[in-house]
Amino acid sequence: MTKDRNEIKAKAQRLGFEYERDNRGCAQCCFAALQEALDLRNSETDAIFRAASTMAGGVAGEADGHCGAYSGGVLMLGYLFGREREAFFDPDKKRYKARDYAAVFHRKFIDEYGSVTCEHIHRKLFGRTYYLRDEDDKAKYMAEGAYVDKCTNVVGKAAGWIVDILAEAGEL
Repeated sequence: MTKDRNEIKAKAQRLGFEYERDNRGCAQCCFAALQEALDLRNSETDAIFRAASTMAGGVAGEADGHCGAYSGGVLMLGYLFGREREAFFDPDKKRYKARDYAAVFHRKFIDEYGSVTCEHIHRKLFGRTYYLRDEDDKAKYMAEGAYVDKCTNVVGKAAGWIVDILAEAGEL
């Protein structure tokens, strides 16, 4: 890559924030930001982007699963470093590299938010959990700034953390 780490990170953070603000769907927004910032948009990553559509709002908007931004970042790490279907037995133990990078990402979420789950991150950001499948609760969530400076910042930070992890591991 010709861009330096800071440029790539700034782009990933900006796009993550903007995609969440404008399009919603935290897992897809984080993943798309990384696709663009890392110049990895292709038919394979577009298929992963599509698959990530179910992961927003703690999976299916239920808020009791993992944060979508966390999911999007982990998906990118899996794409970059996971085992191939053709080598399912994984004789080279590729999956452990992806797992180790995902553990670093997990730690960043724990350090920042105390959790990787949507409901706990909601409590940290909003003081309560929102059930996003309920229209009244979702309206309150939006009125509290979810797409102004709350979840938008989570998505931007998550995308930036992936860039940091890749850079610190010499993978950028």
